[in-house]
Amino acid sequence: MPTTTGQGESANEPYDGRVPEELDQRPLSALPSPAARIAAFAAILLGGLAGGLIGYSLVRVQCEGECGAGRGLGALFGAIAAGIGMSVVAVLVLRAVGEWKDIEDKRTSSGSTSGRSPSRRPR
Repeated sequence: MPTTTGQGESANEPYDGRVPEELDQRPLSALPSPAARIAAFAAILLGGLAGGLIGYSLVRVQCEGECGAGRGLGALFGAIAAGIGMSVVAVLVLRAVGEWKDIEDKRTSSGSTSGRSPSRRPR
């Protein structure tokens, strides 16, 4: 005999017959696609490389004589600063792409496939 809940329903039965057992949608995830993450990582590395070259070049132009340590520190600090800045930009871009896909999914599920609202006409 199945157990019953306090409301007279069986604990082994679904709570609502209208709720499907399995959803046909893709699982919800805040993660961007692997290709987008790889592109963001590559952009951060390229930004760090460019920052390192800029830092090295600035010290090379301004320093006279023995400047090996200065050039190295300029390259290091330039690479770190540019890498941090590029990582902030990459995170913002990945979040924007995620929101954009979410909006597109909502438009597709509501039946509107165009980028415009149905009440507006092109000029």
